Amino acid sequence: MFERQNFGDIVETTPVVVTIAAEETAVIRVEEVSIQDAWERVRRRLRAELGEDVFSSWFGRLEIAGIVEGVAYLTVPTRFLKSWLEAHYTERLRVNCMAELPAPNGVMLSVRTVSRDPAQPQIEALRNRPATVASPAPAESGRPATVSLPQAGESDLVDACGTALDRRMNFQSFVVGKSNQLAFAAAERIAAAPAGQSPYNPLYLHAGVGLGKTHLLQAIAQEARRQGKRVAYFTADRFMYGFVAALKSQTALAFKEKLRGIDLLVVDDVQFIQGKSIQQEFGHTINALLDAGKQIVVAGDRLAGELEALDERIRSRLGGGLVVEVGELDETLRATILSSRLEALQTAHPNFQVSPDVVAYVSRVVATNGRDLDGAANRLLAHATLSGQLVTLETAEAAIRDLVRTREPRRVKIEDIQKLVATRYNVSRADILSERRTAAVVKPRQIAMYLSKALTPRSLPEIGRRFGGRDHTTVLHAVRKIEKAISEDRSLHDEVDLLKRMLQE
Repeated sequence: MFERQNFGDIVETTPVVVTIAAEETAVIRVEEVSIQDAWERVRRRLRAELGEDVFSSWFGRLEIAGIVEGVAYLTVPTRFLKSWLEAHYTERLRVNCMAELPAPNGVMLSVRTVSRDPAQPQIEALRNRPATVASPAPAESGRPATVSLPQAGESDLVDACGTALDRRMNFQSFVVGKSNQLAFAAAERIAAAPAGQSPYNPLYLHAGVGLGKTHLLQAIAQEARRQGKRVAYFTADRFMYGFVAALKSQTALAFKEKLRGIDLLVVDDVQFIQGKSIQQEFGHTINALLDAGKQIVVAGDRLAGELEALDERIRSRLGGGLVVEVGELDETLRATILSSRLEALQTAHPNFQVSPDVVAYVSRVVATNGRDLDGAANRLLAHATLSGQLVTLETAEAAIRDLVRTREPRRVKIEDIQKLVATRYNVSRADILSERRTAAVVKPRQIAMYLSKALTPRSLPEIGRRFGGRDHTTVLHAVRKIEKAISEDRSLHDEVDLLKRMLQE
């Protein structure tokens, strides 16, 4: 099946086929090239793009756990590091991984944790070094070497499916403002409703990074659990991992029955659920729970109808309930959130004081999301405790400089645009420069021409020459067509805007 070489390099000899109930088949393949070699190439690309200091600070402890159904599973040791990478480097990480790894379906980031089962002796060793397996390798005992989350402790609760919940993410600690009060009210109502009697089912929350989706989902799960309901809380990567692990260990039926026996299913970051068989099982689970009157709460980064990677039937089910957007944080809400974070830090550090002027300044210039506000509070604390100086406007400005997005956009090259667009639309740069006129190539080619006109000082004839020697009228036609399309299609507008920001970072 697999040959083990040098404690970790696994080379495929034949695919592994697991059949469940004579109708479900999971095929897990390992690329014939070494995943570890490909991962080292990803690390080299990141180091070259970001510099040694940034790479060492944020990517030095990032490891690859494996590739399952075309999804590359990456792990970090702490939740803070996971949140920081998601907030600041998601797209850069995804682009580089998909350029080097055999992972056409995307990248999944999670926190490394180790099972406490003594029958899994290899996990502790694998935790401290990159792994090259495409799925969890069997332990020497013959039992599947599964990774599980910590048991309940001082800061964690554990739900019906063994997922850790953070006690700090409750309704009492959630800061309510105009942009999130509807989502908060709906979440409270659902958590308090008797089992099977919720007026909003399913509840679908959508928002950008760091605006409070996860906090609300965890608060719902904890309050419902406190009332005695059977709760299953999943992130997308945990659901995918659990299903694939169940297929491998031939416990898929038990996995399904466990899910169907709960009162409340909570799923975060649904946009990352990948793979046909996994999406089918997710859809079946949603249908079974809704038909049985069980509550479902799901969060994503945009409207359910815009999650093109999800099966259409899942999108329809999620969009058929209560859909609520968690909006951007206004300055007043940012100031309230920052003040609450600082008060929590002052409990542990009584000498740490921040004036209202500093709070007002930080909440004005850090205008991105709540995670960056957390980062700002931690930086202020670090400055005060390490330097022994009071926090002033001048010192605050220096401490949070990297969180203030005021730097000038970097100079963009046409080659960079072509490479990024090609990666984004799963074509090659050679395709974009070729004479091919299929829809799969024409659209990214026109978007790349539009971005070249918008982001570079090059003339239309020069852009045409850089796109395979095309005439300037072809470039003009592409620019006008994309301008018209993005004015009419909101999803395309957002897609092109994202590409612009990625190129200018």
